[in-house]
Amino acid sequence: MNYIVFDLEWNQCCGGRENENPRMPFEIIEIGAVKLDKHFKIVDTYSSIVRPRLYKKLQPHIKSILNYDEQTLRTGRPFDMVCREFIKWCGEDYIFCTWGTMDLSYLQNNMDYYYMKPLEAPLKYYNIQQIYADVTDENNAIVKLEKAVNHLNIEVDRPFHSAVNDAYYTGMVLKAIKPKDLADRYTYDIYNNPKDVDDEIISYHKHYMEHISREFDNKKDALQDKELLMIRCYKCGKKATKKIKWFANTPNSYLCVGKCWVHGHISGKIRFKQTKEGKIFAIKTIVPTDKKGIEVIRERQDELRLRRQEKRHNKKQTELV
Repeated sequence: MNYIVFDLEWNQCCGGRENENPRMPFEIIEIGAVKLDKHFKIVDTYSSIVRPRLYKKLQPHIKSILNYDEQTLRTGRPFDMVCREFIKWCGEDYIFCTWGTMDLSYLQNNMDYYYMKPLEAPLKYYNIQQIYADVTDENNAIVKLEKAVNHLNIEVDRPFHSAVNDAYYTGMVLKAIKPKDLADRYTYDIYNNPKDVDDEIISYHKHYMEHISREFDNKKDALQDKELLMIRCYKCGKKATKKIKWFANTPNSYLCVGKCWVHGHISGKIRFKQTKEGKIFAIKTIVPTDKKGIEVIRERQDELRLRRQEKRHNKKQTELV
């Protein structure tokens, strides 16, 4: 199996969000990739400029970081032609690798705009940005590619913000960290999220469990789903005892703490996402935790409780005036 490490450059409307095309707010203008073998050796590269169809003038900030201008874009080929060529170049046995989550999402959004055949779902890939954070930083801090390259003392011999160059550097980061458990560190792309219960994704990993739910009409309906609210051990999959019940951390995320009597304490997080059609689906992750992690969650719960009490008190005072 090969690793296809790819990167995109994209443009957006110079006239602001009110003037953009809602079907494709970010238009891809360059695709670059490196193909790594199982030893993380580069065996091939891919690079192509895409001639824009919607946003032919570069947005000022994007223009300031790129190494080319509108004249170069006019020499490119249409997206559908380039994309088909790129997918064919990837071959048969491969897995995508990206720096972050946006590239896969924007690639599929542009494919949808051109009514191209969608990528196979569920789609596994490696988020090298997250893997780098997990492996090198105890706080799991998400950093930019350039910082990771400098931290790992990778030679900088080509400019950043070129798709093929950024793909090259991402590949070099992967080669430098080469985690022994890489095969277990895949994640699932959620651009084409599960639609019904048969499509739901429940994936157990060495260090965490991930559950991507089906669609619900709203968050209230989702929070009535027993399996979604179940706290299961990330190792054995058995139901855990709740120590801190699910509570709203933000309007779109919930936290909890449980205990597996074999594998210890675990913490859970549910994040709600909205689909293009306005429906809701959830991403639940369960990870191991310790006393410090439990205390952080408990303090957060207490902080939010005090805020609610203070808000109710202030409302009553206002009503009495």
